[in-house]
Amino acid sequence: MLGFFWALIIGFIVGAIAKFIMPGRDPGGFIITILLGICGSELATFLGRAVGWYRGDQTARFVGSVVGAVIILAIYRVYVGRRGSVAGPGGGPRFG
Repeated sequence: MLGFFWALIIGFIVGAIAKFIMPGRDPGGFIITILLGICGSELATFLGRAVGWYRGDQTARFVGSVVGAVIILAIYRVYVGRRGSVAGPGGGPRFG
């Protein structure tokens, strides 16, 4: 249970640093920041294990988690940006 709370705290810190590195308007607030940080840490752990930087029982360190969160934030912005640009002026469908 304590590990879950640490993941939330570290996720918030890492997500906040990622948003500081990539400033801009993002839809979402506190919860999205935590989720970006946690997902970034998981992404960094996965990629680090795939490349051979971490053993199976190790997780990403702080810097790796921040890099992972920046990657996740960039993907999130592309995804949300596409969703927001589907409608044309006035909210109707966009043709051409």
